[in-house]
Amino acid sequence: MITSFDLFGTLVEAPRPQNPASAIAAALEARDVPIPDDWPDAFSEYHLDLPEGAELSLPEHTEAALASRGINPNNQNPLTGVTSDLVARAVFDAFDPRPVTTRESAIAAVDVASERGDVAILSNCTVPNLVSRTLEQSTLDEAHFDAVVSSVECGWRKPDPHAFEAVTDRLDGSLDELVHVGDDPQADGGADAVGATSVLVSETPLTDLPAVLEGLR
Repeated sequence: MITSFDLFGTLVEAPRPQNPASAIAAALEARDVPIPDDWPDAFSEYHLDLPEGAELSLPEHTEAALASRGINPNNQNPLTGVTSDLVARAVFDAFDPRPVTTRESAIAAVDVASERGDVAILSNCTVPNLVSRTLEQSTLDEAHFDAVVSSVECGWRKPDPHAFEAVTDRLDGSLDELVHVGDDPQADGGADAVGATSVLVSETPLTDLPAVLEGLR
């Protein structure tokens, strides 16, 4: 058996900006990046074509939004002084989670799952390094897991099959061995459609996970 856990809303609660466009704008302005007058519109537009289910990192989206208004983060306009690294750091700071609250029974649930096989994180997250940072801020850490996979890292969002395949590939397993625990019926519940088994914490609290896993053995 392989068990993967969603992170946000399943194992931890972490604040996120209520208005991501405004939060990113503030972080960019703190780095002297000029913000277009119609930034909310620029941020809300789609600028890059992706296959269905593919993940676009938030720094890449932010770069494209700036570039659409003539502020090019790829240094084609050196007068702005805007670089991809600067944009990435601004986006990360806008989403840096504090405080992070580890949900009750989260550590016990991970420990129980690890007694039955490899355990991983499989998280939809558009900000590079944010999953690792969140784990650092929680009472969990990466040492609890055999793999940590985020959508921004593997390039695919749950419920796309590629996302679930990414975690089984990392653990040298198969989809029919995978039990995925999460809170989102659409994203996490999508494990069922690819031959894995989903467990939703809205229906099965983490405290009940040991009995569920035992029944799946």
